[in-house]
Amino acid sequence: MSSGSDIRSGSLGRRLQAARETAFVGREEELAVFSAALHGGGCSVLYVHGPGGIGKSALLRRFAQEAAAAGRPVSLLDGRMLEPAASKAEPVIRDADAVLLVDDFEPLQGQEGWLRERFLPRLPMGALVVIAGRNPPDMRWRADPGWAGALEVLPLRGLRAGEARALMDSTGVPAEAREPLLAFAGGHPLALLLGAAVAVKDGGAGRRWTPHQDVVATLLDQLVGEAPSAAHRHALEICAHAYRTTEDLLRAVLPEEAGTLFRWLRRLPFVESSGLGLFPHDVVREVLEADLRWRDPEGYAVMRDRIHAHLAARVRTASDADVPGAVAALLYPHRGDRAPAGFHGRHDEGEFQEEVPREEDVGTLLRLAAEGTASAACAAFWAERQPEAFRLYRRAETGEPVAFSAWLRLAELDEEELTADPLVAEAWAHARATTPLRAGEHVAVSRVWALPPCRGSSPVMDVIQWRVIGDCLRSERMAWSYIEVRHPNHVWAERLRHYGMRDIAEQPRPGEEAYSLFAHDWRAVPAWAWLERMNRPLVAGPAGGPGAATAHLAVLSRAEFAQAVRKALRQLPRPDALAASPLTRTRLIAERAGQNPATALGDLLRQAIDDLREDPRSAKSHRALSVTFLRGTPTQELAAERLGLPFTTYRRHLAAGIERLCADLWHRELYGTTAPAHRPT
Repeated sequence: MSSGSDIRSGSLGRRLQAARETAFVGREEELAVFSAALHGGGCSVLYVHGPGGIGKSALLRRFAQEAAAAGRPVSLLDGRMLEPAASKAEPVIRDADAVLLVDDFEPLQGQEGWLRERFLPRLPMGALVVIAGRNPPDMRWRADPGWAGALEVLPLRGLRAGEARALMDSTGVPAEAREPLLAFAGGHPLALLLGAAVAVKDGGAGRRWTPHQDVVATLLDQLVGEAPSAAHRHALEICAHAYRTTEDLLRAVLPEEAGTLFRWLRRLPFVESSGLGLFPHDVVREVLEADLRWRDPEGYAVMRDRIHAHLAARVRTASDADVPGAVAALLYPHRGDRAPAGFHGRHDEGEFQEEVPREEDVGTLLRLAAEGTASAACAAFWAERQPEAFRLYRRAETGEPVAFSAWLRLAELDEEELTADPLVAEAWAHARATTPLRAGEHVAVSRVWALPPCRGSSPVMDVIQWRVIGDCLRSERMAWSYIEVRHPNHVWAERLRHYGMRDIAEQPRPGEEAYSLFAHDWRAVPAWAWLERMNRPLVAGPAGGPGAATAHLAVLSRAEFAQAVRKALRQLPRPDALAASPLTRTRLIAERAGQNPATALGDLLRQAIDDLREDPRSAKSHRALSVTFLRGTPTQELAAERLGLPFTTYRRHLAAGIERLCADLWHRELYGTTAPAHRPT
């Protein structure tokens, strides 16, 4: 009976072992380091560290197989069982061939000093110890010259894309579910295996596959565990939502204890740091986001709004050199909002450098632009006319110039400029034919010249795109922006439509290359409205995104604006008539969010009249306006009589007051309600 049981037990053991071997992929570098140490050509102590579920236990089991195959006695211990671990470790001290593998080292972390100073130095030469845990070794290991050649530290990362696909192959994941599973789990083995089990069971999900809540909950327990407090958990959720987390970002969302929480975050084994701040491993980011959206949608929306507001403000205040990174950070949280294929908002730090070109870089610009004589001529023309408009992009590793961009600001064009660049001429003609520029406004045209491998969808084009969006959001008095897209570049074109920019029908062709122009009227949808739309949960279909169908603002000429103000003054007692005023669709009223437009317009006009009282020079005009429009005086003759003025004098005061009112409101329309009041001299 017992013999049969042993056979069945052995059979099951072999089956389990075979399944584990099938699921083990990658890790060639770590196995090579272990093999060198095992055969006497490497270190005496290996320290493997990485977040939960990254594959440390699977790697130690493979190490145990390799050691056993080499004829070495192996002890595989669990650090969570303190007493047995201590007693079983003793034989290693007496056997030069012994291999000791300690998994789940976290409970023993407090004994790290004893291990380093007392236990490990007693090892006989030839013995090998492998320690695996979530946390990296104490810095005192590396600070001690004695351990320099004896200790090898192996940070365990996620699987490469090919290895992750091999793991999905071994588990039988349907082909159509692999991309969404890979997007969720990245190269994290535990997330891949849990997700694969669900995908295999739910074979009909296909490209709609999303992680079930039981998968999310399991991964949270395994990867993150319990946070010390609600504030700590919220700090983790902020870190998961933002591309990079800094202390000032935490402070914007969690004003209390931002410094303490930031220091806690940076010590977590699944949080890494870069020059831009802290970021969690991809799968940790995904499960924290998925859990909060499901568990507390309202709390998720509040967090999202605060982070968006902070990042939008940073775009406006960033130094010029920091603009692309600030825009990338702003876009990143929206990567899942039905963004087009290829949209990610990542900022690959240091891959490309943006700089202001010097005079000696003009020759490089012309070489890059030499895909056609017309394009090269355009580049040379604008480099001479607007050298400050250009940016140069180099590959950071080699210094190789790969692209130039230009942000051309045009308030008016002469005949030479119209002739020199057909693309700019097309943009100018479109602006004039649609809603012409008003006094003080300008048009901006984005142009790009790049090496052939960098055209289309590429990391350097992402950086250029972020620069363009930053220029759009930071520009003052910009009426229209026009962005050139070379054909074929379907990904970038799709992104621009996602951003609410539309391609105009004309397609100018400098030389033999086909281009499209994507246009946006920043008076109809100004930067603040564009940002507000971006932050809304997007609706399905092409109408989603910052260009989603909400009413555009009216773009009035100064004469049309003044005429509308005069008419609205006469209609002040009639809200139904005010509701039809074009002023209700201007920036003046749009900035008063939450109010009925007709009510807001009436309040605005009354307040504007009342504000004139503060200027002694406008006292007479204020009285004329107040009696005529605010006190319900039925006729101008009666208004003059109430003021005790001759009718012609009253009319002069009233005309001056209306003129002043129109000027003040026009100033606010152009510059915003927070702009200093206009004081004509």
